[in-house]
Amino acid sequence: METLEQHWEEEDLVMISGIQHFSYCPRQWALIHREQVFEENVFTLQGRFAHENADEEKVRMEGTKQIVSGLAVWSTRLGLTGKCDVVEIQNRDIFPIEYKHGKRKSQVHDELQLCAQAICLEEMFQTNIETGAIYHISSKARREVPFTASLRLQVEQVVQQIREWSQREELPPAVNDKRCTHCSLQDACLPHLTDGKRTKNWKRTIGEAE
Repeated sequence: METLEQHWEEEDLVMISGIQHFSYCPRQWALIHREQVFEENVFTLQGRFAHENADEEKVRMEGTKQIVSGLAVWSTRLGLTGKCDVVEIQNRDIFPIEYKHGKRKSQVHDELQLCAQAICLEEMFQTNIETGAIYHISSKARREVPFTASLRLQVEQVVQQIREWSQREELPPAVNDKRCTHCSLQDACLPHLTDGKRTKNWKRTIGEAE
């Protein structure tokens, strides 16, 4: 089997978690994955604790169904790498599950992350995966996600955008909207200054201060 190393340099690999971060906020992705900035708040702590059990690498059986957690996955074709929280395997049927701490609601960035996992699993196991699920811990409910052609295309587009931004020296502008409210990186991001709308005034203020 061909390996990632035969096709991709390490710096060109895209983390599956980065797909979720970039589609939510490109600047958040850049701060975490390029600048290695990470700060905890109540929401990141909830998310980390929610993933603790799922991140343990282990296998258990439920009847004829194999439940694998913390499974490392990759795609040589797209240059993706990461882990699945949980993968259910029964015969040739493979069903990835991503755990999220929030309440049950549709969010495309979570669906893109899950779809990227499915793309990796399809390549690794030489099979087709039509659906997966996001388990919303606060709601204690699964939400099935169909891996449509549109969703798969969005994954590939985000991967391409990540690679393009990886080659740039500057960071993406902040979104500076309601997404920033619960973000733990506000102090590092300074969204009111880095959204591109106030850059000229900010530079003028700095110049006057000097």
